[in-house]
Amino acid sequence: MVLVEVIKSFYTKSTFICVDRLMGVSEFSLDFLKDRVKVRASCNGLLCCSSIPNKGVYYVCNPMTREFKLLPRTRERPMTRFHPDDEATLVGLAFNLSTLKFNVVLAGFYRPFGRRPLDSFICLVFDSETNTWRRSVSSRSDEFTHMNKNQVVFVSGSLHWLTSSCLYILVLDLDNDVWRKIPLPAEVIGKGETGSGSRVHLLELGGSLSVIQISEAWMSIWVLKNYEREEWCMVDKVSLRCIKGLVASVFPISQTEEFMLMATQRQILLYHRNNRVWKEMYSVKNAYTYPLWFSAHAFQSTLFSCHQGEE
Repeated sequence: MVLVEVIKSFYTKSTFICVDRLMGVSEFSLDFLKDRVKVRASCNGLLCCSSIPNKGVYYVCNPMTREFKLLPRTRERPMTRFHPDDEATLVGLAFNLSTLKFNVVLAGFYRPFGRRPLDSFICLVFDSETNTWRRSVSSRSDEFTHMNKNQVVFVSGSLHWLTSSCLYILVLDLDNDVWRKIPLPAEVIGKGETGSGSRVHLLELGGSLSVIQISEAWMSIWVLKNYEREEWCMVDKVSLRCIKGLVASVFPISQTEEFMLMATQRQILLYHRNNRVWKEMYSVKNAYTYPLWFSAHAFQSTLFSCHQGEE
């Protein structure tokens, strides 16, 4: 399913909509948080949300059980425009179903007061077992677009982000706090955000890392079959002729072996892989601030508590 945040005004609470291929469209409330929040990441039924009025305040919640955890502040001094300190360029959530532990990752470039960001890449990782943040510093020069930052994938014990150059995937091994790079398929490299008119996106498919390449006429779906050897395999190639007028803005949000849910500026589309049929699942009728693909997240409901794994 897909969780859609319809933002009508910066000063009012957002409306959350859940789009499910079997259950259809239903309202989705986060009012139990008692705060105006923005969904930043989703993983195995949990959501990571940031407070809009209070910078630097983060929650992890399970909307199905209406439980939430307010994360400890990463700094004593409140974050303001005069004291920005570490900027969370990347926000990631990892929920391990075997251990019921979760991690929240805030990573970005350090910006001293009154200066431009430096090359020092600050990474903060929250551990639900210890209820503490751990901090590491590395030297990086990676760049990310808004969409790249929004699509973070948790597989094989690591979080994955696609860089804006579409040359490689940036990986954080949560067990060892080690960053590394995974190259994209040779057929995809250089054909993304800055390439020859095609776009590249990152998703999960059946527990594996998946890359979606969208061109004017086709959508190619790749899966990382061998994680250690970094071997990619194309598993599907989809004609986009039926949605030709929407190709420029269509954005993949969630997929399984049977279907794919995609967002345009105003719609959520469902594509059935078996019969190659497209269907509109949801359409925004009223005015809103941002295109849907700025505020749509893959979501899988669960009854696991966000407090399990704590001592």
